[in-house]
Amino acid sequence: MTTALSWTDLAAQATFELDRINGPTNAQARLRLFGQDESAVRVTLYRDNHAWCPYCQKVWFWLEEKQIPYRIEKVTMFCYGEKERWYKRKVPSGMLPALELDGLMITESDDILLALEQAFGPLTHSLQDPQVLPLRQLERVLFRAWCMWLCSPSSSARQEQRHREQFLTVVEKVEAALASTPGPFFLADFSVVDVIFTPYVERMHASLFYYKGYGLRQANPHLSDWFDGLESRATYRGTQSDFHTHVHDLPPQMGGCWANDDPQTELNQRQVDYGPWVGLPDVAYPEPETSRIEALTRVLKHRDNLIRVNPGADELVDAALRCALTHLVTGEACQPPDGSDSALRYLRDRVNVPRDMSIYAAKRLRQSLEATAMLDGTGQGPAIPVRHRRDQDPADFAAASR
Repeated sequence: MTTALSWTDLAAQATFELDRINGPTNAQARLRLFGQDESAVRVTLYRDNHAWCPYCQKVWFWLEEKQIPYRIEKVTMFCYGEKERWYKRKVPSGMLPALELDGLMITESDDILLALEQAFGPLTHSLQDPQVLPLRQLERVLFRAWCMWLCSPSSSARQEQRHREQFLTVVEKVEAALASTPGPFFLADFSVVDVIFTPYVERMHASLFYYKGYGLRQANPHLSDWFDGLESRATYRGTQSDFHTHVHDLPPQMGGCWANDDPQTELNQRQVDYGPWVGLPDVAYPEPETSRIEALTRVLKHRDNLIRVNPGADELVDAALRCALTHLVTGEACQPPDGSDSALRYLRDRVNVPRDMSIYAAKRLRQSLEATAMLDGTGQGPAIPVRHRRDQDPADFAAASR
């Protein structure tokens, strides 16, 4: 058992640096230039604060692949807070994403991509390419089959099986489409088709693992290769989320997600919620050496807000958090103060990927928060809401900082 490091000692080790403007794709950027001059910016992307919105991810991914200089304005999704008035003045519907191109405001992600294609050229293939159109239709069929299985409460085992079989029938078509190309992607090279499939297939992978005990990536070799191909791209890794984030942000967005009674489902839920998180099949590329230091750096940046919004008393959370971060950087157990177990697990449950940090950094932080909480007890924090995510309201952090 070791002694908790001071904030000063922890800060000395918080050396993770990221060029948000010209470096790899990242969720914290407000401006992306890709080495160009700021005068080249013609685009502003309006996306959600938390990087939960799948349609925002689609446009974000496209812009990063094309390396189009752009600004980012972050907006509150309704499920975790009130929409900003300034945004409603720009977009009365409040829809996300929105994109401003040369002063023209555009909504609907496909309309945005079409406008971007006209201004900057297609991403390998146009959305209107004859090769692309049937694959776009296949993505919508897959989406509907997923929603039917995930979001419809089954009145019987027979109905549950029918929804499962309908989904798997469409997955077979996706597998066949991927098998028809020489590489891992939907066409001969990475293209706009892969960008279109990415947001919801990523969410299918997470939600079906957690709510249905089904491993989309594990059960389908061509989709597995496709995920591997995506993860080889820094653009995707910068937008990639993890199972824990998705399975708890989806219910309020989807109107509910329904678990089956498969024993594997219970095992999967336990691992996603309580760990171990390293080893979950939500990521397959090698862990960066910087993951722990990235987690430390990100926590220290937001330390005051994290302490203030935590249900635990400030002094208790301060000491407990130092213990968890000491474990994170040293690997040694550090006894937290009595009564801090629930405060540490409140934070464990609310680490968001990629809003807060990248996927491996989040896994390491959750592991240390849980390992430290276990030294105190079994108390859990307030449950994650399922009808909304107002526990993640950005206004709470803005108010705390004031």
